[in-house]
Amino acid sequence: MNQLKPVEAYVDDRPKDGVFQVHSDIFADPRIFELEQKQIFGKTWCFLALESQLPKPNDYIATYIGTTPILVMRDGKGRLGAFLNICRHKGAVLCRKESGNTKFVVCNYHGWAYTTAGKSADIKDVQGGCYPPSFETDDHDLIPVAKMEVYKGLIFGCLSPDVSPLTEHLGELRTFLDFAMEQGPQGMEFIPGRITYTFNANWKLQMDNGTDFYHLTSTHPSFMEVVQRRENENAGNVEAKMFDWSKRLTQQGGMFGFANGHTMVWLNQPQPERRPVYSRLGEVRERLGDAAAEWMLKLRNITVFPNMQIADATSLLLRTFRPIAPNKTEMRVYCMAPIGEDPEVRAFRLRQFEDFFNVSGFATPDDTTVYEDCQIGFAAGSGGWMQGYQRGMGATVKGPSDAARALGANPEYSVEGPWAIQNETCFHPTYRQWARLMSPVLGSSATTEDTL
Repeated sequence: MNQLKPVEAYVDDRPKDGVFQVHSDIFADPRIFELEQKQIFGKTWCFLALESQLPKPNDYIATYIGTTPILVMRDGKGRLGAFLNICRHKGAVLCRKESGNTKFVVCNYHGWAYTTAGKSADIKDVQGGCYPPSFETDDHDLIPVAKMEVYKGLIFGCLSPDVSPLTEHLGELRTFLDFAMEQGPQGMEFIPGRITYTFNANWKLQMDNGTDFYHLTSTHPSFMEVVQRRENENAGNVEAKMFDWSKRLTQQGGMFGFANGHTMVWLNQPQPERRPVYSRLGEVRERLGDAAAEWMLKLRNITVFPNMQIADATSLLLRTFRPIAPNKTEMRVYCMAPIGEDPEVRAFRLRQFEDFFNVSGFATPDDTTVYEDCQIGFAAGSGGWMQGYQRGMGATVKGPSDAARALGANPEYSVEGPWAIQNETCFHPTYRQWARLMSPVLGSSATTEDTL
């Protein structure tokens, strides 16, 4: 196998020359994948859970940061904590069940037990074990995640203690995260029943696709055809209340690129009455103001680098992607809604979610198929530089666009214009951050910076 190259051989970032390219090797090389676990997932804030998933003392959620198993728990006093989901005895995963409520976490292998505060509660048969004296003073507690913080109900963790505060990491993106997380006065929750599936392709394909408008008309034509047919034939039926995408294709929109790898695309919504939030718009205006209410009606897809996306397009969802191997990724997808939402509105919200994003819906099978098609091409090893990162470069401006400026938001750069741009500069922040984090181990012949 060829020697790994400097980071510029994988991300060619020269915006002043009109060049932004990503090399296909970063999607297939197992050595790159292993380095990503250390440099990206090991050193960056990663989304873990929604605070409302753990409403009671002793609730727990089992999740991952990259390939590292994690337990998020409320202790008996209701305090949140995050720990490696690994027994201190022989390294077995403690909780394989995704969620639950228990006073003690007990390892199936040798029976070591821990409290939900991560403290050692019992070492089976310790009295007759003839342990050396030093064993008594050893630390047998669960290993805590180095950093854990909460923003607007979103729980994040980082395996490295050497990381900036979460609010600094999220930066200017917080304005747009708030439009998702403040839709209800009591906070947000996941509707029971999440979707989990895997696809045989690299995790970065999902990272790209979550903000990719360009693929919609070619990858999902069946969805558009069915929605149009419903619109024409089933007026008044709940199925006819899905969005008519043909109307969206004439709208203005744009993208914002943020520091630390975050990105967002947006589009004006020509059918605001078909948004679940529309029914509570008066309350939102009173609580948050006109600007927030108007932005909640727009289509907004957000990537929070490196493992979480929020899509508020057909229905509000949160998805996480977990890298398992260079060519295997696990997805968890949740429909998110305001706590205490009207049952009729929630039913409509769920119907929109199922229609497009369910594994048996219109979008997900299409998307996973094209991801796997891409991975087959990457595995051939001769793909070279990918040319899918340049649409919209000619419309990019440094700093905020008019739309961002009106909100007081300050992204690093923006694109604003008609749908027809189907912009690809939304991928640039993620690969710039990828390059920054990978350059210490790959080396660099120059500093990879946004030089717009």
